[in-house]
Amino acid sequence: MTPEKKRRVATAAGFLSGVLASLDALREARIFWPPDAVWEALRNPQRLELGAGIALIVVNIVLSIVAGRRDQH
Repeated sequence: MTPEKKRRVATAAGFLSGVLASLDALREARIFWPPDAVWEALRNPQRLELGAGIALIVVNIVLSIVAGRRDQH
C-alpha cells in the first residue's frame, strides 16, 4: 500500500470513528434540536463521548485539508 493510500485509510477510519462515537452518544437522546437542549439531556459520559466524536471529526477534516495543500505544492 502506498503512503498516500495509508493516509487516506487512516483519515477515513478516524472520521468514521468520530461519527460512530457521536451517534452512540446520541443513541438514547429524545431531542435533537436545539443543541443546548441535546446537551442538557445527555449524561456526563455521553457528553464526553459526543465531544470526543466531534473532535475526531474536526481533527480529521483539518488534517486532510492540510495534507491536501501539502500535496499540491
